[in-house]
Amino acid sequence: MLIKDRYKAFVEYFSSHQPEAETELLYENPYQLLVAVILSAQCTDKRINQVTPKLFERYPNPESLSEATPEEVFNYIRSVSYPNNKSKHLVGMAQKLVAEFNSVVPSDIDDLQKMPGVGRKTANVIASVIFNAPAMAVDTHVFRVSNRIGLTRNAKTPLAVEKQLVNYLPKDKIHIAHHWLILHGRYICLARSPKCQSCPLTEICKYYQQSQTETALQKVEKAQLKKANELKKKRLADKTAKALKKLKAI
Repeated sequence: MLIKDRYKAFVEYFSSHQPEAETELLYENPYQLLVAVILSAQCTDKRINQVTPKLFERYPNPESLSEATPEEVFNYIRSVSYPNNKSKHLVGMAQKLVAEFNSVVPSDIDDLQKMPGVGRKTANVIASVIFNAPAMAVDTHVFRVSNRIGLTRNAKTPLAVEKQLVNYLPKDKIHIAHHWLILHGRYICLARSPKCQSCPLTEICKYYQQSQTETALQKVEKAQLKKANELKKKRLADKTAKALKKLKAI
């Protein structure tokens, strides 16, 4: 299958079955999403959604968060991964947001990355989710699923995956394709035990096709080995029978 055909089938399926896909992080405004995405690094959305309500109640805007200390913020996020670093990043982000952006979350990816705790992935999430920009954030799910399906070729880094996806996806679908890939990886194309039997993309998936080929080859090899063992046993039985026949004739 040509890569363009694979992309076409991918977009057509999800456009029909998940046209409203969106982030599972809970937020009410750009500031809250920025906080949630910073917290979500190497942590589950479920855990972040448990933490943010009290955090947002205490720090409802960039100004209040900018006046906090990392130690104070830590008490609200202690159950997430790397709370020490993230508490520092959140306070630093808020201070930068207030001082340089007038408390308004910028839409520009380069501007977003000027804030502590905001790398390229986080910046792309904000740009795509809040501003519907054609930006592709590549997390572990996007990286894995893209490579498995065959949407990317020899993409060894998140940036390489991002560039290939942006190059082939229709520009108006890039922001939502991010969610398609994440949700597919989160619930079907699991890292250790992908649910291929319930996956709707097997016809275009390189991973599934390769695994089916490998399974078929393994079955053939197993059948050949079984046949060889049976033939070996038969020859041994025939040899034994001839030996016994000679003994009886003596």
